[in-house]
Amino acid sequence: MLARAAGPSARALVGQSSRTTTAAARVLLCPSLSPCCVPSRSSQAIPPLHRSFTHSTVQRYADATTPHSTISDPAELEAQKALEEGTHALERGDWEEAKRAYERSNSIKESSSSHFNLGVVHFQTSDLPASIASFQRSLSLSPQSSDTHTNLASAYVMSSPARPDLAVEHLQKAVEIDRAAGPGAEDGEVWFNLGAVLEACERLEESVKAYEKARELGIERAGMNLRNVTAKILAVKVGAKQEGEAEESQAGGEGEGERK
Repeated sequence: MLARAAGPSARALVGQSSRTTTAAARVLLCPSLSPCCVPSRSSQAIPPLHRSFTHSTVQRYADATTPHSTISDPAELEAQKALEEGTHALERGDWEEAKRAYERSNSIKESSSSHFNLGVVHFQTSDLPASIASFQRSLSLSPQSSDTHTNLASAYVMSSPARPDLAVEHLQKAVEIDRAAGPGAEDGEVWFNLGAVLEACERLEESVKAYEKARELGIERAGMNLRNVTAKILAVKVGAKQEGEAEESQAGGEGEGERK
């Protein structure tokens, strides 16, 4: 599935093979999170983008953000050129050059693609507040981009303090958009990430459903996480039962003592 950011789109998966075109890159949450709502930043380093880019034969331009413009618009042509220059720099890992190119593109003609890609650059350089701001602006221009929702979730998880509540909100929106797009559009990686954040927040029953969907969509490692969460749920139930029995026993003992 190609990224839905307007303009020629692209995607790079953390820890997975990537499919990209020339104007955007996607970062996903780390495959595993610590079992708390605030991941340790020392153990959750920002993951690098894959550099193995393959180019789509279908070129998509910024019709989603500029519905009345065409590629014959001189300003759009110039903005598109800067956008592509930024992406070439992104592929090389030249973050500063990519940042300048995307900012130049936005100064000529603002687009969700340039803001999206600028968010990726900020994410990779650990400027998470700027990354969030860029993704939010991209989303305001192209609200039905599941990739942008996914990246916002990544940034919120990595932020200090972390905002897993907002990460869940955006991942749920991403899966909702993908589901509405029709058969074959749902992304198992997004479901896996949703499961990971829900598990980290101890929302275990919801996490199970997300992992089950990820496994259904071909994410094999979701099976291990699913078994771990199921074991956690069982442990919680056993603990609750034992606690209830202990309370009943204590209450019975106190009642017996009062009668004596």
